[in-house]
Amino acid sequence: MALSQDIFRKLEILTDAAKYDVACTSSGVDRKGVKGTMGNAVAGGICHCFGADGRCISLLKILHTNECVYDCKYCINRYSNDVPRATFTPEEIAELTISFYRRNYIEGLFLSSGIKNNPDYTMEQMYQAIYLLRTKYKFNGYIHVKTIPGADSLLVEKLGWIVDRMSVNLELPTAEGLRTLAPQKNRRKILTPMKQIQMGRKESFLLSGHKALEDSRSQKALPSDTGGAALPEVRESGNYALQEFHADSGFVPAGQSTQMIIGASAESDYEIVHVAEALYRQFDLKRVFYSAFINTTQDSLLPDTTESGPPLLREHRLYQADFLMRFYQFRAEEIITADNPNLNVQIDPKCNWALNHLEHFPVEVQTADYHTLLRIPGVGVKSAKRIVAARRMGTLDYSSLKKFGVVLKRAMYFITCNGKMMMPIRLEKDFILTNLLGLGERLPLAITGETAYRQMSLLDMGG
Repeated sequence: MALSQDIFRKLEILTDAAKYDVACTSSGVDRKGVKGTMGNAVAGGICHCFGADGRCISLLKILHTNECVYDCKYCINRYSNDVPRATFTPEEIAELTISFYRRNYIEGLFLSSGIKNNPDYTMEQMYQAIYLLRTKYKFNGYIHVKTIPGADSLLVEKLGWIVDRMSVNLELPTAEGLRTLAPQKNRRKILTPMKQIQMGRKESFLLSGHKALEDSRSQKALPSDTGGAALPEVRESGNYALQEFHADSGFVPAGQSTQMIIGASAESDYEIVHVAEALYRQFDLKRVFYSAFINTTQDSLLPDTTESGPPLLREHRLYQADFLMRFYQFRAEEIITADNPNLNVQIDPKCNWALNHLEHFPVEVQTADYHTLLRIPGVGVKSAKRIVAARRMGTLDYSSLKKFGVVLKRAMYFITCNGKMMMPIRLEKDFILTNLLGLGERLPLAITGETAYRQMSLLDMGG
């Protein structure tokens, strides 16, 4: 598709407006290519290409529109802001996506939007775009869509059957912050679609097991004109017929995620980490994303970041704490307490926990269980699994630990191997902290300032 000046201008406006939406993951589903369709969503087929601060740049990441009836104090697209406005039609979104895919620029689509007219109208337009991609263009690739809070539940359900991932932005960590900076939004409207997606995924999972059993029993009874393929299920709901794009894909197969803006309101890290833990437990989220606040509106209610810049180091520490909860079996109350409500900016949360709990160290790697190994700074999930597997075959030494991926320059202060430390070390907090700080932590380039982060633009690629 040759880009007209009008489409090119819209693309310029709406890709730039989408750069503040960071929750654009491209994983969690393994749908292979299907004859007669274009693209796939297998893990290897999606380019996991992220910026230094975690922002994904592998998808066509656009807004349906940057027009908005809301006036959120922190949002560049708020209706009181004097910015260029543009809106894609559903057909334009579908054509752009398939055109960029054919040029091998992208592997999938991330679609979000401002609120034009009302949530239902906006969500319906987004649904039409995805429906065109799946039916008219037979696009089988990865699609992630942002759910519009307040939209009719039927629209959420319709989209859920034809996309891979959905997400609902929590916006701000607490209801108080939302009331102050986004008074037209409320927590109930945000959490309602989250719960609907969660329940829909559970029902889909249960139905898929039942359907697989029924399909195996009825395979011989299929009509001859189906070519031996099961007919897609059509479910009547209200005035709509909901046809699943793939009968075996299920409802939102890649799960759901959310995003919180960090630094726009006064919440502590303690509140943010505990909110994230509650979201994982209560809504079965795949990811919580943290977006360092960038003051684009200069509203009087917002903190001034002109000189200090976005709180990227704080965002980085929150991601590290989040990983501890998701992969390292830590609870929020272990990572951060009300007495010290903000994460230590000097060292990562895992090292900080270890220094505050030296009574658990040193750990003997030859005998420690998997859970205990995960608590050791410098030992990751993979290296912990390798240690558990290898010691069944023989005795470990420090050289083998290094081969397993253990970062010994961190771990050496907290472990013994066959009863011996790597070198004589005092198990004292100040001594270990001084040495860890001397190592120099590898931080994202956007934090160190070695290179300025700028989201990749499809407009940079030329023809």
